Amino acid sequence: MSNSSRQIHWNGRPQQIEYAIVGADDPQAPWLVFLHEGLGSLSMWKEFPQQLCSALGVRGLVYSRPGYGWSTPREADERWNPDFMHRQAVEVLPQVLAAAGIDALTDQPWLFGHSDGGSIALLHAARFPECVSGVIALAPHVFVEDMTVRNIKAAREAYTQGDLKQRLARYHQDVDSPFWGWNAIWLDPRFRDWNIEADIRPVRCPVLVIQGLDDEYGTLEQLRRIEAAVPQARSIELPQCRHSPHRDQPQRVIDVVREQLQAHAPRKSSVN
Repeated sequence: MSNSSRQIHWNGRPQQIEYAIVGADDPQAPWLVFLHEGLGSLSMWKEFPQQLCSALGVRGLVYSRPGYGWSTPREADERWNPDFMHRQAVEVLPQVLAAAGIDALTDQPWLFGHSDGGSIALLHAARFPECVSGVIALAPHVFVEDMTVRNIKAAREAYTQGDLKQRLARYHQDVDSPFWGWNAIWLDPRFRDWNIEADIRPVRCPVLVIQGLDDEYGTLEQLRRIEAAVPQARSIELPQCRHSPHRDQPQRVIDVVREQLQAHAPRKSSVN
């Protein structure tokens, strides 16, 4: 991937957003927008966006949210609130699409989100139903589970006492920026009541939810509640798969995403 950057204005200041365009060199091909996990970034996706987009013949937009990767880092005194995913969905993502030259009203993208990114994708589709062709969400969260909190506490221990900080540092210019932004709000007592089941009920586009049966950050109850809130949602449960299906079972993810896009492709476009 060849990375570029564009400026948006968010949180009261200009911010540079790291992004890359991958996949098909075809102005008529559908767009697939990648939304990373809570500790992710553009580079943490590695080669998967290119592999997926090349296999499907679509264009991909991959970016690092503010505070992540080589986007503008979070300021030291900046604290995220329980609505941080809502703000990413409603305030940041529309600006990123516009900065990358995607007119979501006329060229509605598919959103491909992992973990927090999957939740952001669902929230964006609910708020802007006319601007989204569909959502593919890998291990999204719609409410807070005890196991999630336990493992996020364990991540804090691994970051402060183990080698997690060193391992993440290669993917972020200021590794404390994403880690403490994410970890502090997920472990904030105010966040225990976070729940977006009602917020995502307006979603009208096709939705595919993929979750590993060995996911260490969420149970299948996440899928069940999404299915209840969004009746058109289709769910895939993957055995021998943890929190990152695109890493544990990349070919299976490519295959089911291809099926989903082909099933819902407009006549004017095609998916390989």
